[in-house]
Amino acid sequence: MSIEQLSLFDGSNQPESAPAGGETGVDLSAAKALTRRARLSVAMEAYRDHMIARRFSENTVKAFTYDLNLVAEFFTPRKPIGEVAHRDLERFVDWLVTGRGVPCKPKSLARRITTLKVFFGWLHGIGAIPVDPAAPIVHQPVTTPLPDILFDNEIDAVLAVTQRLRAGAASEPGSPLKPDARPHLLVTLLLSTGIKKSECVAIKLEHIDLSEPSEPALWIRYADARHRHKERKLRLDPRWPKTLDEYRTQYDIKESIFPWSARNLEYVLTDVGKMAGLAKPLSFETLRWTCAVIDKRKGMPDETLRRKMGLSQISWREVGEKLAKLTAPAL
Repeated sequence: MSIEQLSLFDGSNQPESAPAGGETGVDLSAAKALTRRARLSVAMEAYRDHMIARRFSENTVKAFTYDLNLVAEFFTPRKPIGEVAHRDLERFVDWLVTGRGVPCKPKSLARRITTLKVFFGWLHGIGAIPVDPAAPIVHQPVTTPLPDILFDNEIDAVLAVTQRLRAGAASEPGSPLKPDARPHLLVTLLLSTGIKKSECVAIKLEHIDLSEPSEPALWIRYADARHRHKERKLRLDPRWPKTLDEYRTQYDIKESIFPWSARNLEYVLTDVGKMAGLAKPLSFETLRWTCAVIDKRKGMPDETLRRKMGLSQISWREVGEKLAKLTAPAL
């Protein structure tokens, strides 16, 4: 592989979202307020406050709240939490599949079972109920296809294309091009940091830390306070700032590193992939997963990799399983 991959996560970052249920410890205020006689509606509101306090993502809070509303619809919001037994939750799961009158896809069912386990596990963990009725429910995770990643020869082919574009060399002789550093800047950034598309388009010049020339870094920032737990510092390849200087001169960059839409940048990657002769799409997701696989193979600890990718522990469960499969030795 022609690009040097460094250990690019700086562990001294902001606090990030914690997992649900007992894994996060006991919320003492909720423990004092809830007893087995508490209504479902009261317990649901307490758990929502718990998620917000523990800085769960907005999407996670919405998904859990929606699923718990289905629980309240089935049992009624007034039902005491201590009266919900395992057999009741089994009837609820059957209702989701056959009795609600609305199709429940396997992935949605798996998520709703997870919600049951997390919610009632939390109630048991804080002492509000003596027994966890969701513990015996069999969780059958949905198997989703493994994501596309680039292999070493494909990375080399992609970088060969971006270097040609950077130098202004056309793929066909006799048709010179203006030097364009943008594809190389974008691809090498994504390969080394594994950041998401939304994070990439939000980068500003002030987020690039060049105070240590041998250890340049990128700060991932979020304007919305609800997502501040995802902020982190990622090391950059020492060669990347040189490409940035060329790129800034060519595009007269003043504030945003990539002052275009995410779709425009996707087109850039798609064109590079075609020029490299890839049989798979070159996208933000492909490069994000490729970065994670490279780091995993180089021995980066899972917790460090999770933080580098900006994932909660809940999201990491599925991602970690896929990475283990992608990096497993061939038999």
